[in-house]
Amino acid sequence: LHQSVYRADYVYFENSSSNPYLIRRIEELNKTANGNVEAKVVCLFRRRDISGNLNTLADSNARVLESIGPTLGKEQPSTEQAPLVAEDEFEEESKQPTLSEQQKHQLKHRELFLSRQFESLPATHIRGKCNVTLLNETDVLAGYLDKEDCFFYSLVFDPVQKTLLADQGEIRVGSKYQAEIPDKLAEGESDNRVQEKLETKVWDPNNQLKDPQIDQFLVVARAVGTFARALDCSSSIRQPSLHMSAAAASRDITLFHAMDTLQKNNYDLAKAMSTLVPQGGPVLCRDEMEEWSASEAMLFEEALEKYGKDFNDIRQDFLPWKSLASVVQFYYMWKTTDRYIQQKRLKAAEADSKLKQVYIPTYTKPNPNQIMVPGSKPGMNGAAGFQKGLSCESCHTAQSPQWYAWGPPNMQCRLCASCWIYWKKYGGLKTPTQLEGEVQGMSPFTRNEGRAKLLAKNRQTFILQTTKLTRIARRVCEDILQPRRAARRPYASINANAVKAECMIRLPKATKTPTKSKLVPRQSLATIVKDLGKNTSDDLPGSSSLNPSLLHPSSSVIGC
Repeated sequence: LHQSVYRADYVYFENSSSNPYLIRRIEELNKTANGNVEAKVVCLFRRRDISGNLNTLADSNARVLESIGPTLGKEQPSTEQAPLVAEDEFEEESKQPTLSEQQKHQLKHRELFLSRQFESLPATHIRGKCNVTLLNETDVLAGYLDKEDCFFYSLVFDPVQKTLLADQGEIRVGSKYQAEIPDKLAEGESDNRVQEKLETKVWDPNNQLKDPQIDQFLVVARAVGTFARALDCSSSIRQPSLHMSAAAASRDITLFHAMDTLQKNNYDLAKAMSTLVPQGGPVLCRDEMEEWSASEAMLFEEALEKYGKDFNDIRQDFLPWKSLASVVQFYYMWKTTDRYIQQKRLKAAEADSKLKQVYIPTYTKPNPNQIMVPGSKPGMNGAAGFQKGLSCESCHTAQSPQWYAWGPPNMQCRLCASCWIYWKKYGGLKTPTQLEGEVQGMSPFTRNEGRAKLLAKNRQTFILQTTKLTRIARRVCEDILQPRRAARRPYASINANAVKAECMIRLPKATKTPTKSKLVPRQSLATIVKDLGKNTSDDLPGSSSLNPSLLHPSSSVIGC
C-alpha cells in the first residue's frame, strides 16, 4: 500500500506504450472539476532527450567526476607534505573504481538532467516510484548500478536555451581556501600595520555622547527624512499620506545615515545637525524598498514564484537592470512587509485545500507491444508476422516467458521481459546496439544475413502517368518551359497551369495536316558496328566478336 501512495515523490510517468517512462518529481496534486487528479511535476530529462552536442558536454563532465572520485573532502597530498603516503593507496582512495564498457554504457542510463520546466500530467499515468539524488563528490558511480530505480543528476538542463549548467559548487576545503593568520605578536612588540587599510571604523562606542542624546538625534533625523519626502515630488506620489512618509523615514537607511553622520563629525551634535540639513535642502535617504517601482515589485514576486531564492536567475530573466546586491536587499526588505505575510497566508490556505497524497493502484493492464500468437495464451514464444528464432536485441537470449515488440515495425525487433522492463525504466538497452546509435563490437544485425534485409527502408513502387495535353504542352511550349534550364534548377517550381493555358492558345495555330510518320527499318547490330568504324570481323566470327562495351545496357548502341 505504501508503494501505491504518492506524495512529493520522484515517479515514473507513462506517456507512450513503446517509449521509456518519463521521470518527474511531484510538486502538487490538484483535483480537477470532473473529479480527476492531476499532478504538477518538475521535468527531468534523460541523455536521449538532449542533443548530441550537450551529450558531449555531459561526457566531459562525467570524465571529470571519474577523475575526482570520492575524495571525502580531502586535498591531494603532495610528495613533500606526505612522503609516506603510498601512491597506490591514494589512487584507490581518490578515484572511481574501474568500470567496464558495459557498465559505462548502463551508467549513462542512470544520469538525469534537472530542469525548471513544469507540466501537469494525469495521476493515473503514474507507474511507480524511483529515487533521484544530486551526485556528490563522495558518491561511487558504480553503486547506482547495484540499486534498482536509482538515478543521479549533476547538471541542470534548460529546454529553452538548450544549455547544461552545474547545479552545485565545489566543496572549498583545503589550505588555499583558508585565511592567512599572521604570527602572534610578542610581548611589547608593536603592530606596524596600517589599521585604515585593514578596516574602516563606522561607530565608536566610547564616544562623548550619552544614549538619550543619541536617541534625540535619531528622532530629529527621522523628522528631517519625513520633511525631505514631503518636498520630493516622486516620494509624494509613492507615499501620499503623512503616515506612509513617516514610516518610510523610520526605516534603517535613515538611522544608518544619522549614525554615520555622527561618526564623520566626531559626535558633535551641532555639526551633525547642520550636515543633515545643508543649504540645498534636507538630505533624502532611500533604500531599495522605496527605489523599486510597483511594477518592478510585481516582477520580483513573479520571479520568486518561479525560481525561488535563486537570485541570479531572477535578475537575469526578470530584472536585468538591477544589480544582484539590489535584488538580495530588496528580498529581505520585502519579507518584512504586509504583502509577504498576505502571500504566505494565501499559500498556506491553498496548501490546506490541496491534496496531500493520492493512491494509484498498480497498473496491471497488458502492454500493446506484447507479442502473442493468435489463439495462444500470453507468454508464448513467437508471434504472427514475426520471424521465429529471433533473439532479444539487448541480452540476445532466445528464451523468455514474454516477448515485446521494440523499435521500428519493419525491423521486427523484440526484447525479452527483463530487458523490456529495463528499457521502460532506464531508456536504453543493457548492451549497446546499432539501433541506439552506438556501434561497439558485433551487432546482432551483422550475424544474420536474413536480418540485414530488414534494415532496408520500405519503398513503395509508383508510376507517374501524364495526360496527352501535358505531353503536347512540353513540345508546343518548349520556349516557355525551357526544360534544360528547369533540369539545372530542380528546386524552382513550374507553373503547369500557365503552360497548359498557353498550349491551348497555340494549338489552333498549329498545322491542321497531321504529320505522317515514316517507318524506318532498324538496321542490324553488325551494320551499326561497321558504320561506327568498329569492324571486328577479323577477331571472332559472328556477333560474339563485338566489343563488350557496345553490349552494355548503358552504351550508345543499345540506346539507338
